[in-house]
Amino acid sequence: MSNYNVVGKRIPKLDAAQKAMGRAEYIQDIKLPGMLYGKILYSKYAHAKIIKIDISKAKALPGVHAVLTGNDVPEKMKMGFYKDNPPIKKGKVCSFRDEVAAVAAKTPEIAKKALGLIEIEYEELEGIFDPEKAMEKESPLVHEHSKSNVLNLPWKLHYGDVEKAQEEAAFVVEDRFTTTWVTHCCMGTSGAVALFDASDNLTIYTNTQIPSLAQKDFLESLKAMGLKNKRVRVIKPIIGGGFGSKLDTYAYEHIAILLAHKCRKPVKLIFDRMEEFTATSTRQPAIIDIKQGCDKDGKLLFRDIKMILDNGAHTSWGATTPSVMMMPITSLYRVDNVRYDAKCVYTNNTYSQAMRGYGNPQATFAIESSIDMLAEKAGIDPIEFRRINRNHPGDITPQGFKITTCGMDLCLDTVEKELRKTASNEKSVGIGIASLIHVGGGARIYKSDGCGAILKIDDYGKVDVFTGGTDMGQGLDNITAQIVAEELGLLVEDINVVHSDTDVCPWDVGAHASRSTFVAGNAALGAAKKVKAKLLEFGSEILDTPAESLVLRDRLIFVPNDPEKSMPIDKLLRKAHFSPGGTMLMADHFYDPANENLGKDFKGNMSMTYTFGVHGVRVKVDEETGKVQVLEYVAAHDVGQAINPLLLEGQVYGGVVMGLGYALSEEVVHQNGKNMNANFRDYKLFTAKDAVKITAYVFETPDEEGPFGAKGIGEPGCVPTAPAIANAIYDAVGVRITNLPITPEKVLAAIKEKKKRPLN
Repeated sequence: MSNYNVVGKRIPKLDAAQKAMGRAEYIQDIKLPGMLYGKILYSKYAHAKIIKIDISKAKALPGVHAVLTGNDVPEKMKMGFYKDNPPIKKGKVCSFRDEVAAVAAKTPEIAKKALGLIEIEYEELEGIFDPEKAMEKESPLVHEHSKSNVLNLPWKLHYGDVEKAQEEAAFVVEDRFTTTWVTHCCMGTSGAVALFDASDNLTIYTNTQIPSLAQKDFLESLKAMGLKNKRVRVIKPIIGGGFGSKLDTYAYEHIAILLAHKCRKPVKLIFDRMEEFTATSTRQPAIIDIKQGCDKDGKLLFRDIKMILDNGAHTSWGATTPSVMMMPITSLYRVDNVRYDAKCVYTNNTYSQAMRGYGNPQATFAIESSIDMLAEKAGIDPIEFRRINRNHPGDITPQGFKITTCGMDLCLDTVEKELRKTASNEKSVGIGIASLIHVGGGARIYKSDGCGAILKIDDYGKVDVFTGGTDMGQGLDNITAQIVAEELGLLVEDINVVHSDTDVCPWDVGAHASRSTFVAGNAALGAAKKVKAKLLEFGSEILDTPAESLVLRDRLIFVPNDPEKSMPIDKLLRKAHFSPGGTMLMADHFYDPANENLGKDFKGNMSMTYTFGVHGVRVKVDEETGKVQVLEYVAAHDVGQAINPLLLEGQVYGGVVMGLGYALSEEVVHQNGKNMNANFRDYKLFTAKDAVKITAYVFETPDEEGPFGAKGIGEPGCVPTAPAIANAIYDAVGVRITNLPITPEKVLAAIKEKKKRPLN
């Protein structure tokens, strides 16, 4: 066990009481003097030309202050990965979620009524909704300026000699796996409040995961509006759920800015639940063809994967998921020969965004289902097969990932032990497992993967930490406070964490890639170390003791076993402050990990460390209905050092339940591009009532680069759930479901089909 005083303690979330008492301020709670309300009008068609727009009736409605169309949007104001998506469209729409007009009015009701008065004449065009059909030469182009519907993104890598390895393999399996649209289902819907001061400086309240990057995007929008050299202040209220949904800037934010500038008043634009379903982005669907082979002893020889990804009508960050998919494809288990080819394809469906795991759940579903198939063909127990091929500390994978600490063996052993404990011969009951690898030490996607922290300590031993890191409910406030308190010998209640305002907080690349504990934690730790050094210097002078002999703990600075040389830290601070010349302790630190951007060959150590885990599940399948009942779920993770085991376990529980929904029930149903289940009644989300028994095991393998040895753990909990479920269903009733979600209808159809087949 560690000898830490604060790190490793199960301290409840610092904002829990504030939220439980209804005092937390969300975007919905923001109200400014003179504020107007915005609403957006969306396309009536998946693919159409806009022939004519008449806004005269909407403008004449009493209480309406502004009506915008695509003609009011500056030409260079664009969004997305390619910066090719204007916030309001003109000339043509490419999906049902395309914005065609916007209104600002005195009340939300007037704004909504005004939308109904806008008259638009369309010429409907042929839509394309199947990415494989969209790749055909004769298919209509979603964007006429493109030569084809396939994006010009080079998602290809080839390591080793796959063809030779396939010839040498004793056992080979191949199959096609598909995943569908699922969405984040944040309890707090998206929204923004924008206002300009008299000098045209912008302040925008928005529940974003990327305050610093959003600030940059909004500065670009101001430049497009002719407002150069202006300030942008991003204020982030408490976020009611993120999960990747707020990792980009969206049309509603840019529209709020345009309306606020036109009206010279604050404009608030908040989504209702239906808009949250239809006008925010989903996890990216994937079609995955996978082939794997091993030798007679079960050693993996090659992995060959081709993917087709439905990009939707526009290009957001969802188009970059293939880069994260490469991680499990090249580096989950030891496999020397890898070939991967992915194509992102424009369709007239909704476009995709980041979602917890960022491509890893899709790829791992195919890999880990295929691993079970290969183990069966080789006649090797699936757990033993994984044990043979597991990653080891010190490995360098074909993609150049440097595995530092790795507890996959501990995770495998524990999951096996727990599942064997409750083994039974009950009919239609089966067990399944799946492993994972994920970035745990940052992920260098941008030029910088850094985060800044500023630390200020007052005369009474109270600390303010201004961090670039974003808390979106995952508990970064706690983690930051515990790290700083541990380093300075204080208590968590002595630490106040501020992360909500770009005017006072330093730069950070955003909350994604499970990076906050590692990167923001190291930034806060670096600042705390600088303050600690000054405290020890003052203590050395006042206590007449070498600094290296002093300890900070429990709000005291002291020499162990010498009660005469001890002083409360707050008293020391006051002595330092009022000494000749005086001083006040402040420090800053910018931590940018030494990880690497992937090169043109997609090689490079993109993370400082990697998180590993193994999930195991026991299910019972009703062969009369196809319903799958989860009897037991075991999730074991290698986490480096648990800064707060309580919150860590909460992340695992939440991730597993999210993964269960992905596996068994969740699907955004599209009919020719239109969302048909845009509500919590028809979208089959797992709720607290559906939660199952989950046992979370945490293995500490402290990583040298992590703050107190910690790795990131935010995303991994949902990564291997779907293949573990699919493998358990196969073990229970002998049917392999290869397309998500695994609904009772699919299971029952597969069981009936199996019964029709003649016995060998």
